[in-house]
Amino acid sequence: MTCARRLVRWATRLYPRWWRKRYGAELDALLDDIDLRWRDIGSIVRGGVAMRLTRPEPTYATRREGQARRAVPLVLVAVAALQVGALLAVVGVVARGKGPLPASAAGLPPSGATSRGDLEASPRRAELVDVEMPGSAMRVPTWVAYPEQSRAPVVMVVHDLYGLSDWVRSVADAFAAEGFVAVAPDLLKGMAPGGGDGRFFIDGMRIVPTVNAIGARERTRRLDAVRTWALGLPVAEGRVGVVGFSWGGAASFAYAVEQPALDAVVVFYGATPGNESDYARIGAPVLGLYGGDLPTAATVPRATEAMAAAGRSYEAIVYEGATVFLKAQEGLAANRRATEDAWPRTLAFLREHLGS
Repeated sequence: MTCARRLVRWATRLYPRWWRKRYGAELDALLDDIDLRWRDIGSIVRGGVAMRLTRPEPTYATRREGQARRAVPLVLVAVAALQVGALLAVVGVVARGKGPLPASAAGLPPSGATSRGDLEASPRRAELVDVEMPGSAMRVPTWVAYPEQSRAPVVMVVHDLYGLSDWVRSVADAFAAEGFVAVAPDLLKGMAPGGGDGRFFIDGMRIVPTVNAIGARERTRRLDAVRTWALGLPVAEGRVGVVGFSWGGAASFAYAVEQPALDAVVVFYGATPGNESDYARIGAPVLGLYGGDLPTAATVPRATEAMAAAGRSYEAIVYEGATVFLKAQEGLAANRRATEDAWPRTLAFLREHLGS
């Protein structure tokens, strides 16, 4: 574990206990997955302080006077934790050295904790390609993982709000291992303030995901460009499916509305479209897989009703007690159970509609 990652784990203790209890499993997976930068530490500290001041646990009320009194000592504690954490991080890295990276269990996809190990152990060919967008100087960085066979259908992997991370690349590799050409575009390219590529930016005291800056039209333009490019690959045999996670799951569902030529869509814990008339525009069958402890699970009934009314194919499964289960398999027993069911279900769905 790098110094920055150890330091961030210290900084996350600033978040309220109720928040860490609910999202701790995902947080651990993310810290194992993302490439941390030193400026991220300041963002996390500010986010923890802001949440302590403005987001009390929903089960009880917190007086503003008490929040204000805690503000100054909380910042001092944050600074002290960072200083001590930095020292312990350096000592820990030097003492432990680099050990073997964990890998996924047989038959399971990578989690945030196993993504790097899976990538390093993969025998498959993969590359990062800059895909041209028609009428624009912008190029979309796209990770491509190739299967062993000479011809295969295409699966587009749409990332969560953390962009083209090691975990997303390793998921693409897992699809390639199952006989698909997997293409994972980085939709964050150039979308941060000033044309940057960062995953987050600071707006006052808020940590804002860069994906919030991507409009629906721009998102569709980028996905269309990658889809067209992927279909032109010599190995691609003509059918395309989309699989998205969290923000990418919602983006994939929305893309099915805008791109009727898709052949299959898999939504992992992404929100469903809010406009009822959109469902009639969807041409592809949709598989929705949701963690029951996530707010997006509450959007499933409206989609089930609207897809049925429009005569569209939609299968939705809500895994009780689970969160972002594929990425955080190690955090909760419910997440591992959900992954063990959802992953083979996803592969069977894609093979049914895409072939392999």
